[in-house]
Amino acid sequence: MKILVTGGAGYKGVVLAKALLDHGEQVTILDNFMYGCEPVLHLVGNPAFSAVREDIRNIDEKHLKDFDVVYHLAGISGYPACEANPHSAKLINVDASRRLRDLLSRDQRLIYASTTSFYGKSGARCDEDTPVEPVSLYGITKYQAEQELLQRDNTISLRFATIFGVSPRMRVDLLVNDFTSKAVHERCIVLFESKTKRTFLHIQDAIAAYVFTLDHFGAMKRGIFNVGSEALNFTKMEIANAVKDETGCSIIDSEMKDFDTRNFVIAFDKFAKLGYQVRRSLPDGIREMVKLYRFYRPYIPYATI
Repeated sequence: MKILVTGGAGYKGVVLAKALLDHGEQVTILDNFMYGCEPVLHLVGNPAFSAVREDIRNIDEKHLKDFDVVYHLAGISGYPACEANPHSAKLINVDASRRLRDLLSRDQRLIYASTTSFYGKSGARCDEDTPVEPVSLYGITKYQAEQELLQRDNTISLRFATIFGVSPRMRVDLLVNDFTSKAVHERCIVLFESKTKRTFLHIQDAIAAYVFTLDHFGAMKRGIFNVGSEALNFTKMEIANAVKDETGCSIIDSEMKDFDTRNFVIAFDKFAKLGYQVRRSLPDGIREMVKLYRFYRPYIPYATI
């Protein structure tokens, strides 16, 4: 099939593009490459790969008309980035998603990268029918986009747990990634509201879920699916202790409040009943990131050489 991945040079997008190429598909990524082109250079030699340099806010019919499937990953991702760019968060996460929806034909398949973040801070066990209560601009805009996109029949929304693990376009801001980076580079993790619980997923299992959805589209069409495993519902303290086991770092449990108030446990039965399984553990991801962070630093153009 001919597949378009919006945000295809991003943390998940570049890994997804590689997986779809390995699956035998023709893959085009659409990205503004704001973080550079280097993450996708290893894909350029594949004759089934192509790239379009474009901002999702400028998407037009010419960018979409030739594709059987669109994976929509482009957006401002995460609590801090959306709070820092509130106007752009709405334009990119919501308005551009609505425009994409309106430009797609009835027969084109759309798989949306949604999130469990908008389940809020209830502390309760949440499934796909649980009322949402987003506590951040990120959660609000992602939920609004999901509701817009699900107005068309040929759409699936995947509500992902918080991703962790290594990617060619690395993100250090995600919670497990951040804790591991702090442990390796600073030898200490500072926790705020350490008993709050979230749900997590290795990036390779997230990509496997995308490919699984492509293969099971008929059974999932116009559905919402939480993607993850209840075995990966953890408190911040549990994550920190898992990192400590691999690094020997110190943990400071602060009494200060966290600006990010998410606190929930997620149920994943609906997706699992279709046959999807998570295969990678939290220690698997931490170990690979410890290996990475022993040599990796985010690129700084003004660093001393």
